[in-house]
Amino acid sequence: MSEKPPSDVPLPYADRPVATAPGHWVLARAGKRVLRPGGAALTAAMLDHARLPGSDVVELAPGLGRTAAEIVAARPASYTAIDRDPQAAARVAAVVGDRGVVRQGEAADTGLDDACADVVVGEAMLTMQGDKSKAAIVAEAARVLRPGGRYAIHELGVAPDDIDEEYYTQLRRDLARAIHVNARPMTAAAWRGLLEDAGLVVDWVDTAPMALLKMSRNLRDEGPGGAARIMWNVMRDKALRARVMEMRRTFTRYEKDMVGIALVAHKPEAGSGSEAAPEEAGAEGSSPEA
Repeated sequence: MSEKPPSDVPLPYADRPVATAPGHWVLARAGKRVLRPGGAALTAAMLDHARLPGSDVVELAPGLGRTAAEIVAARPASYTAIDRDPQAAARVAAVVGDRGVVRQGEAADTGLDDACADVVVGEAMLTMQGDKSKAAIVAEAARVLRPGGRYAIHELGVAPDDIDEEYYTQLRRDLARAIHVNARPMTAAAWRGLLEDAGLVVDWVDTAPMALLKMSRNLRDEGPGGAARIMWNVMRDKALRARVMEMRRTFTRYEKDMVGIALVAHKPEAGSGSEAAPEEAGAEGSSPEA
């Protein structure tokens, strides 16, 4: 249903060698279009719980615009995207066309008015931030939400909540070396705490295997043609193949420790009392992928 980004708009970091470019943009060069750790199904479940139809929606760091296409297809009252990268912003603008507005800016300082949105969406971007930046972005999301508005995130998680600290530190280091981004995935308890510290109330949590480079996930998310395109691009480019295999080895080493995690939280009305415990879903999280 979405328009395709113009072929003359380069991917972000296209001028950087494959060996040093951030991992998610390397995968985009390979032809991968669903870059979310829990896959398209977890994103769809998250958007369903965010209740998009008729809402004013803001998306932070929309990347390639895959989720943007899903959002505008849900017929929100309005769609606004904020992305710091001019090339990403241009690609998303081509995807949404006249159904939304795309602005270049910072997720932690959007320039949007207070209480202007019913829904704020962010995927696979908080993971890439340090603790202070995570908190600043969540605080900005809370600021632009109206009371009762929903904040929906899809990020990289680690399990269990009581994971050994030394092992977790090694996981983070190995992941950073593989994807060339100082990623900081967190436990489900820590993700929930991050949102609650900003005054939000978590309503829904779900997880899915972190199977970004597994064939079963790629067939589901990209389709047979897309999966074949990725394989062809990786096989014919030696440097690309080396980076993808490096990431795959790290993902495989820690596949029992990493998950895609999605949460939806709301901004309470002023003076509201305590809220019910969040809904814990398990649509895909309990079934490993080949």
